[in-house]
Amino acid sequence: MDLRLVRYFLVVAEQLNFARAAEELRVAQPSLSRQIQRLENALGVRLLERTSQGSRLTAAGAAFLPRAQQLVHSAEQAVLTARAAAPARTITIGYTDDLVITPAVRDLRNRYPGAHVRTRHLSSRDAGALVDRRIDALVTRAPLPIPDDDLAVTTLYTEPLVALVSTAHRFADKESVDVTDVWSEPLVGCTGMGKDWIGFWRLEPREGGGLAPVGPILADTYDDKLEAIAEGSAIAIVPADDRRFTLRPDLVAVPVDGAGQSQVVVAGRAEETNPLVAEFVCSAENLLVRES
Repeated sequence: MDLRLVRYFLVVAEQLNFARAAEELRVAQPSLSRQIQRLENALGVRLLERTSQGSRLTAAGAAFLPRAQQLVHSAEQAVLTARAAAPARTITIGYTDDLVITPAVRDLRNRYPGAHVRTRHLSSRDAGALVDRRIDALVTRAPLPIPDDDLAVTTLYTEPLVALVSTAHRFADKESVDVTDVWSEPLVGCTGMGKDWIGFWRLEPREGGGLAPVGPILADTYDDKLEAIAEGSAIAIVPADDRRFTLRPDLVAVPVDGAGQSQVVVAGRAEETNPLVAEFVCSAENLLVRES
């Protein structure tokens, strides 16, 4: 059973309102509904019923609720027990998207051969693993899709932004476009991401406070985004150095003048006491920085 789905259920069961639960979980409401449906399909029962006032637990949902609470609590205790028994010189480094951290990880292992250095690839939406202490440091692109009030964030380098369009799009044969040219274009919407993250990649706020038009497709994954762009229903703003889209011959990246830049950062918890985290940040600053 996917514990993430169980945690989603517990929040919905507490709020008895999908909109409020989605806001607390920082996910899109349609995505939350799909996750609850996945859990119900796995269990073979309906857990929640929608009403005109919100939602209510079914008999099966009410019976499942205390067991779900025990399940999540037991899992959290198991994690804490395992971590308490782990060697003191342990670090788990997360990284997202297409970013490569090998030089910094190799350097850290060479400098601390007795340390247990692990890596974990995450999707952008899993950046919360840093706050949840599933990882100790994170190399990703800013803005972060999670609140950064309690994080220490170090910028490694910046990347220009480009418009990713289909080869049939009117931008496809241009050397560059102005940011104002992009404003009328529908952008691919992404589910489950934070407000600041979404606003940045939609080039908001815009002149006059306008919002970006959103295409007809909501993408759950990066591949879904590429498919929507290639199909021609929308475009996307992406970092110029993200090369994942180059595997698609039906897509073209066009520089956007005046669109600002993306930042590649290494983030850790502000009150971190693990000395290996600071050492990894040093390795990242020395070996992952590149010319802007």
